[in-house]
Amino acid sequence: MDDDSPVTRWERRVDAPLAVASLLYLASYAVLVLGEGLPTAVAVGCRTVLAVSWAVFALDYGVRWRLNGRGAHFVRRHWLDTLVVLLPLLRPVRIVRVYDAVQRRRGGPRWPLQARVMLYAGLSALLLGLAASLSVYGVEHRAPHATIRTFGDSVWWACSTLATVGYGDVVPVTATGRVVAVGLMGCGLALLGAVTGSFSSWLMQRFAQPGDERRPPGS
Repeated sequence: MDDDSPVTRWERRVDAPLAVASLLYLASYAVLVLGEGLPTAVAVGCRTVLAVSWAVFALDYGVRWRLNGRGAHFVRRHWLDTLVVLLPLLRPVRIVRVYDAVQRRRGGPRWPLQARVMLYAGLSALLLGLAASLSVYGVEHRAPHATIRTFGDSVWWACSTLATVGYGDVVPVTATGRVVAVGLMGCGLALLGAVTGSFSSWLMQRFAQPGDERRPPGS
């Protein structure tokens, strides 16, 4: 039987609006960071969208906390949602929940677990990389002795950091940029592990033969 608790009903209603808010947040932030000499009205409009998006996330968090009724336990269990409210860099990640919201409404079959994990991890990496690129470019490109001078440099840095390669040809020199880098390193390790584990599990299921689980190791 499907869960029909107040929290679940609320999440069904707000998943899509929160994804839209995430997209608007990312688009507005990109305009502010990449736009040179923006008209005052455009800059004010983008900042307003950022503030409203944050308010939407905060309202959702507060409502679910209230409906859950578990106090501090809610924060521990929903730590990612807590970070999404506190850290702007993670807000675009809410977009990856659209697939689940659409499937729940249609009632159709879902992809296998491994495929969903790889899909979510891939989308999360893409969104995190873009958000980190914008954040680092915004604080780095005019800093003294900076090596990240263009948005292309920032994207290259984000890709190498997420892939845990770290060539070191371009690195952040500001405190804010380095904090973002540390967070991106942790996310890169987690996402890479999720994709690798899910792909390995899919391969084992794909090529497993009847009776393999009963064979002793090395036979």
